[in-house]
Amino acid sequence: MSEILIRELESVAELKHSEHLQRLIWGEDDPPDNSDLLLAIQHEGGLVAGAFSDGKMLGFIFGFPSSTQGVQHSHRLGVLSEARGLKLGARLKWFQRDWCLARAITLVRWTYDPLRAVNAGLNISSLGATSSTYHVDYYGPMVGINAGLPSDRIVAEWKLDSPLVASRARGAQPDLPQGRRVDIPRDIEQLVSRDPQAALAARLSLRETLMDAFGKGERIIGFDPETASYLIG
Repeated sequence: MSEILIRELESVAELKHSEHLQRLIWGEDDPPDNSDLLLAIQHEGGLVAGAFSDGKMLGFIFGFPSSTQGVQHSHRLGVLSEARGLKLGARLKWFQRDWCLARAITLVRWTYDPLRAVNAGLNISSLGATSSTYHVDYYGPMVGINAGLPSDRIVAEWKLDSPLVASRARGAQPDLPQGRRVDIPRDIEQLVSRDPQAALAARLSLRETLMDAFGKGERIIGFDPETASYLIG
């Protein structure tokens, strides 16, 4: 595979192609963000970018301005299965950081499923985001790759100019912070397929633990990919 180029999408044709990419990543039943909406948001200060190799789009990231000045909501990040292992998710996020800082945006927020260890490894461990907000069944019943469990989500908060995030942007991997460990399944998709009741029990257990911790003023401060454990403090 040739060199990866990450850039903003530059035409209506590319925006339309991103709809196809979203269907490949999230499933045909999961409605993509359509090109008309992406075009309007891009023109009003949103980020719509992709990762390309030999002209082929392999990954996609979409963020838009929030009601708070200097804060962006990051809505979509996805990479084709054939391109996994290239660290495109992280590369797209670091592109997002540079793009935001150039526009005086210093905080990016997004929701993700706290049971997905791969996402926690990227969002918390690699990028240095934290979280203290829990949403129960945020989207209601879902289809595609998100089907099978209540759509609980936590809010990742990525402080782009913090020393922790800046060090990770330079490639440093600080020691894991000290905190109470909360384990999650290593592969929730496999567990949903193999034992739906065990997957639901894992969802409800983590919901109770995180909501209790967040209610006490604690937050997720780290994630250990080796053990699939959140660090709470």
